[in-house]
Amino acid sequence: MPQLSHPYAVALPLLWPAWLALTEWVPMFPLNDLRPANLRGRLLAAAVNYPFPLAISAGAAIDRRWSLITALALCGLVLAGHLVSWWLPYAGFSTAAQRELHRRDYARTWKVLPTAGRAVVPDVQHLVVGALTLLMTAATATATMGG
Repeated sequence: MPQLSHPYAVALPLLWPAWLALTEWVPMFPLNDLRPANLRGRLLAAAVNYPFPLAISAGAAIDRRWSLITALALCGLVLAGHLVSWWLPYAGFSTAAQRELHRRDYARTWKVLPTAGRAVVPDVQHLVVGALTLLMTAATATATMGG
């Protein structure tokens, strides 16, 4: 059986959608707030989000310069999406649609960050997504730089 040159760069992108799938499809209130009304949004989010980490993992597994650079670029897109979806709104730069989505789907979920005066606050579920995104990006960057 061949050895993976970059096991963390392959494994972490697989852990990322596994966490999302668990928290987006298995009811665990108050970690998540799954209701029939938000099924369509969860399906759309899955269709948009899940392919990225799978491609990142594949790029790291192929272990060619071009595939690692592509995987790192995809990590950048995932990180940018997380920042735009959660951290810019938390800083006060949110759209009406983001505020409504948060009110409807995440207002009752666990939060550890201050909520006072904030329309959008990343919940624990998405703090874990953010941590996994950073770890995935760091592992992919390390693999890309030859580490």
